[in-house]
Amino acid sequence: MYTYSSRVRYSETDINGRLSLYSLLNYFQDCSTFHSEEIGLGYKYLLEKNLLWVMSAWQIVVNRYPDLCENIIVGTAPYDFRSVIGYRNFWLDTETGERLACANSVWTLIDTAKGRPVKPSAEIVNGYALAEKIPMDYADRKITIPIRGTALSPIEVKAHHLDTNHHVNNGKYVSIAMDLLEKPDCDICQLRAEYRKSALLGDIMYPEIINTENTSIVILADKEGNPYCISEFTTK
Repeated sequence: MYTYSSRVRYSETDINGRLSLYSLLNYFQDCSTFHSEEIGLGYKYLLEKNLLWVMSAWQIVVNRYPDLCENIIVGTAPYDFRSVIGYRNFWLDTETGERLACANSVWTLIDTAKGRPVKPSAEIVNGYALAEKIPMDYADRKITIPIRGTALSPIEVKAHHLDTNHHVNNGKYVSIAMDLLEKPDCDICQLRAEYRKSALLGDIMYPEIINTENTSIVILADKEGNPYCISEFTTK
């Protein structure tokens, strides 16, 4: 288990003065990075081993978005390894123990030299102290697309969408998808995101949106309709 304390910054808030969903996702992503660096299995270690953890799926459940300047505690713990897949929980609490948000994530380890998934070594598995799964209503990692949606204007991948792996960062897909929602300031209580392939600099993503009573699904796909990422937003 790994935790760190922070305070909600103005740059992390939405138009309502609360932590934005995108910033919450970044807190969780940063927390896993800090954890890996702390135990010596971080960015440089993976680079030397020609390895890369790729996000396969997110599920983030929000009970309450903290306000500007509110003190928060961010935590994470991996809870399982299965073949080439790693599973990790996250949580966001107040200093008094209120559970603001929790998350489940699924990761795939990639051998970058061979371009294919690979099982983590004993060094990696033993480096992470596995914890019990936190209590939450776990959703399937696969997102069902119920009907065809409405096609929106294409989006070109720019440099600011990329991370150190030279592909679109998992949080950027969600940020792009949120910009396409009819009500971008809606009160989202759950995010699910399924990542199917990596978009690179100069790629064109073709968005499609499906709206129901309290759910919006945004598909970011290539020209042939093969999804890069599918995001599902559920409102209260």
